[in-house]
Amino acid sequence: MAAAESQSLSTYLPVLVQVALGLSIPAIILAASHLFGQRAKGNYIKDKAYECGLPMEGKPHPRFAVKFYVTAMLFILFDIEVVFLVPWALVYREFLAAGIAITAATAVFLGVLVLGLAYEFKRGALEWEK
Repeated sequence: MAAAESQSLSTYLPVLVQVALGLSIPAIILAASHLFGQRAKGNYIKDKAYECGLPMEGKPHPRFAVKFYVTAMLFILFDIEVVFLVPWALVYREFLAAGIAITAATAVFLGVLVLGLAYEFKRGALEWEK
């Protein structure tokens, strides 16, 4: 019985090592950052951005228009929806050979996708100049 328990515990040793590393490495990095990091808050020279040996010109964080974020979110949304079509395209022949009609479901999916895109065009989410 003890040998079986020892055998089962030894199988978990790699998991325990990985958990220990996963907990200790971030703790070490945080401790090193705290010990060696920048301590003078509000110091103009240390807090100033530095790039390529040249003083920075302009604001450090320029403001972006909301249209950039909306366009990025819409791209991600429609990109993910199109990714759902890839498995359908790969198994279409297999379903066709088995006599299973999946084109209706795909047509509904594409219809919802086109309706969403038409709605975005109608609302002006993709217009750059207003």
